Amino acid sequence: MRDWDDAYANSAHIPGSDKIPALWAERAAAYRAGLKEFRADIAYGPGERQRLDLILPDGDSKGLVVFVHGGYWMRFDKSTWTDLAEGARHHGWTVALPSYTLTPAARISDITAEITTAIAKAASLVAGPIRLAGHSAGGHLVTRMLCDDSRLEPAVYNRVAGTLSISGLHDLRPLLKTRMNDTLRMTMEEATLESAALHLPRGPSPVTAWVGGNERPEFIRQSDLMANVWTGFDVPTRLVVDPGLNHFTVIDALKDPSSPTTARLIGLD
Repeated sequence: MRDWDDAYANSAHIPGSDKIPALWAERAAAYRAGLKEFRADIAYGPGERQRLDLILPDGDSKGLVVFVHGGYWMRFDKSTWTDLAEGARHHGWTVALPSYTLTPAARISDITAEITTAIAKAASLVAGPIRLAGHSAGGHLVTRMLCDDSRLEPAVYNRVAGTLSISGLHDLRPLLKTRMNDTLRMTMEEATLESAALHLPRGPSPVTAWVGGNERPEFIRQSDLMANVWTGFDVPTRLVVDPGLNHFTVIDALKDPSSPTTARLIGLD
């Protein structure tokens, strides 16, 4: 039988992974210290973690990018990822980074609802088109915004010009077979409901599934699945397998204004 714990064990297959979270936090803090326009801890709900940060461009804003972090819905917050805003910010986009309540304090379906509210709050503060991005569990959360049961108000949903799911999880049913489900507490019903690839798309909003070529095969399969299934419903989809990158290095390109990842995120390619 397949070892599903190993299939999702990114850290176990990346040398030095134990030091990486501290490095992420250090880089993000240094980036924040150098920002001219930064609005921290904007409440989008009453919960302690229902807060978002806004990173503003130097001039007029072209629109809103929302980046949703990963960590298997169990770890991290917005403060670890601030520097990933630079690619989009450099090109004149305002970037929102929300935190959300982690499992087991919240169910994954609760987190989906929180991100819906966070996007609506950010959209109320920033005019123009909206582009969504998320990494790993964050990739799950942003693609859930595009499903037929999405609770985004039409005025917000209709502004979503594109979504970038980086190493996203789009079929959650295999996670029922992992030890992490002791924390996630998913049932088959919730795993099915929360799987974007098992939904009809709400509309033709474009989706890119971007994944590192050196990631665990399961993440490549998940990305391929999302792009493949929604293509059948006439959604403009693209699968990008970025050679040589793993689950952690694949997001670094968001810091680079000249990277293909940034270009895809803000619609330059």
